[in-house]
Amino acid sequence: QVQLVESGGGLVQTGGSLRLSCAASGRFRSMNAMGWYRQAPGKQRELVATISSSSTTNYADSVKGRFTISRDNLKNMVFLQMNSLKPEDTAVYFCYLQDWSGGYWGQGTQVTVSS
Repeated sequence: QVQLVESGGGLVQTGGSLRLSCAASGRFRSMNAMGWYRQAPGKQRELVATISSSSTTNYADSVKGRFTISRDNLKNMVFLQMNSLKPEDTAVYFCYLQDWSGGYWGQGTQVTVSS
């Protein structure tokens, strides 16, 4: 089984920054993709950014130039640096890991951006 634990969420003012972290544990392949999704109240969960085991990245258009995803393969961690935050970035952010056996989700961490 795979466990994902997020941290780093909180309340920040418009224009501020936050760094989310996600630690993966359990049994999974080193060849995997990790990423961040978010879900705002009343909306569907949406992709924010993904990163492959070789560090190829992909971003939603809404966060390009503001957010940066990275990973530490030795520590099995993925990070999301969020800069120039906007009120529309307010959501629960979920960590995700995909390997050959399936996809796994963390419990989520709340990010709130005040105007």
